Amino acid sequence: MRLVRPILALAAVLTLTSLALAQSQVKITSDLFVMNEAVRQAEFTGNVVVVHPNVTVWAPKVVAIYGDGGTSDIRTFEASGGNVRLKTKDQDATGERAIFTPADQLLRLTGNVKVNNASGTVDASELVVNLQTSVSTFTSSGGGRVTGVFTSQ
Repeated sequence: MRLVRPILALAAVLTLTSLALAQSQVKITSDLFVMNEAVRQAEFTGNVVVVHPNVTVWAPKVVAIYGDGGTSDIRTFEASGGNVRLKTKDQDATGERAIFTPADQLLRLTGNVKVNNASGTVDASELVVNLQTSVSTFTSSGGGRVTGVFTSQ
């Protein structure tokens, strides 16, 4: 399915936006930024926009939890607040929460997930992308169903 490959690309690019900023220039703007060294957390709140050369993330809140290596040792990267958007040049994905965990290489987009690209649209409750296996799984909950509408080429 042509829609899944861009999802994997989006997940890979999101990995780069996880505040490991040394290799690429990433611009993050927000209404408030709090760096809490005691709990190793960087938190951006209020109209957050993360601009990476390959992806832009919009969210009400973005939190990065990091390890002993500082901000280049990201444990989790979470965009939340009910209106999360991830956009690349080929695709646009929205949901209520996106979380990436480098340890297991999983990107989860949850809550009213909608992924659009030139090939079609998929609606689901959750999307999990495993970057190690290159498998993207769309699921629904609460009796709902995953819905895909595709344009034949």
